Formats: sequence, structure tokens, C-alpha cells
Amino acid sequence: MTSILIILGIIPGIPLGIIPVPIVLQNLGIILAGLILGTKRGTWSILLLLLLAALGLPVLSGGRGGFSVFLGPTAGYMFGWVLTPLLINWGLSLLKTNKRFLLQFITTWCAAVLTTDLIGTLWLTWQNNMSFTTALLSNIVFLPGDTLKVLLSLLLAKALNSQSFSQNTLL
Repeated sequence: MTSILIILGIIPGIPLGIIPVPIVLQNLGIILAGLILGTKRGTWSILLLLLLAALGLPVLSGGRGGFSVFLGPTAGYMFGWVLTPLLINWGLSLLKTNKRFLLQFITTWCAAVLTTDLIGTLWLTWQNNMSFTTALLSNIVFLPGDTLKVLLSLLLAKALNSQSFSQNTLL
């Protein structure tokens, strides 16, 4: 999974100009890590990616790496990535008896998108001296793409789980 995260990072982010955070595909892999690997292994794969980045390897979107990325405007979102597998699987475990796709989608979306965006917003507020409202509203631009990423991640996880059942996943 860490390799998939690195491959998704090869694709450069799309700069927006209104916020110092680009649109990236790596968060698709973050969601997949939580859905496919579960809480522990999903979190470890993300931590390994971040360790490689901290060591200076160009594994983040657009070939970024080095400790400085953990001090820049995107750091809050990366911190949110670490919580994503835990929150996805905790939320989905509450739905054990309800396998409705819409509920799984909403739960995954809240765990992966809302949480990461909130942590990213808090970081942007502190790091860039933005008002909380400005930082929060700037995240609206990410919502359509992130919604599609959650949908694609759920469909991929369901397809993979139907091919080979894993006890570590909830889908």
C-alpha cells in the first residue's frame, strides 16, 4: 500500500492559487489504505510513507520530500492522513449490521474528508495566520474531488474484497 501511495504521489498536485495546498491523488490511497488494510496496517503504511518523506525521499505529491514538508501548509492534511484508517474503521464498525452502501459512503466521507480537512484547516489557520473561517472555506474547493475519491475507494475496496476476503476489512 505504501508503494501505491508513492505511485499516486508521482502525479503532481494541481495548484489552486487561492490556498497554498494543491489537489492531490495521494488521499485516494490514504482512504484505500484504511478500507483495504484496516486500522493498524493502514496506519502503518501511511506512517511509512511519511517517514520516507521525512528522510528526504521524494514520495509526496509532485516529488516533494524532506522534513520541511511537515512545517509547510500541507502538513495538517498529512497529520489528518494518519487518523484516517482509524476513523474509517471505527465508523464502519458502528455499521456492522448495516451494509448499505450509502451509509458506508457517508461514514467514510466524514472520517476521511471532514476530519482531514478540519485538521488541515486548523494547521492552515496557525501556519499561515489565516482566519479559521477563511481556511475552512478554502477547503470547499476540495470537496467535489474528495467525494469522488471516497466513492472510487469504496468501489475498489468492495471489488477487491469480493475477489479475496480479508478479515482485516469491514466491507
